[in-house]
Amino acid sequence: MYKPVGKDFFETPGLQLAKKLLGQYIVHEHPDGRLVARIVETEAYQGPEDRAAHSFGNRRTKRTEIMFGGAGLVYTYQMHTHTLVNVVAGSVGVPHAILIRAVEPVEGLELMKANRGENLKKVDWTNGPGKLTKALGITMDYYGHHWAHEPLFIAKGEPVDRFETGPRVGIKNSGEAVHYPWRFYEKDNPFVSKYRA
Repeated sequence: MYKPVGKDFFETPGLQLAKKLLGQYIVHEHPDGRLVARIVETEAYQGPEDRAAHSFGNRRTKRTEIMFGGAGLVYTYQMHTHTLVNVVAGSVGVPHAILIRAVEPVEGLELMKANRGENLKKVDWTNGPGKLTKALGITMDYYGHHWAHEPLFIAKGEPVDRFETGPRVGIKNSGEAVHYPWRFYEKDNPFVSKYRA
């Protein structure tokens, strides 16, 4: 039923890709079972000119290197104890990325529940970037993988017509970039993360 999108799906400017990802599925063919979730919230980071981006000023480090590799690659990084997952956007040498900020659980619910903790409400399993990677079993091992390849891939869903935009979350030390309306989320979806400045 779920098939990876083609690599050409990702070949679109970052801000457009951030919107286009809404409504698509993340599928993880995990050894313990298949996990599927629908993307409901993204944030675009526009590389060299975006003070909130890890690659601001074309900063090239061991961590950011994959962002220079071309559209559709997986960029994972650690924040505190969490793994966060991104879709690299932009052509080779242009380090843009889209953070997957929240997803709606679709399949593999028992496994997601076990990954996140038996006592959590379903709405709290995946309503944040560190939560969703735990729920879906996405680890740092996927750094540099391509989103068009199994076992972790993006599959075609229905585009989201009713979405809203707003400032990105948790980037308060990034000057004017704090105000850029580059967070995109499905209107009224309960799995969208809680906004914090």
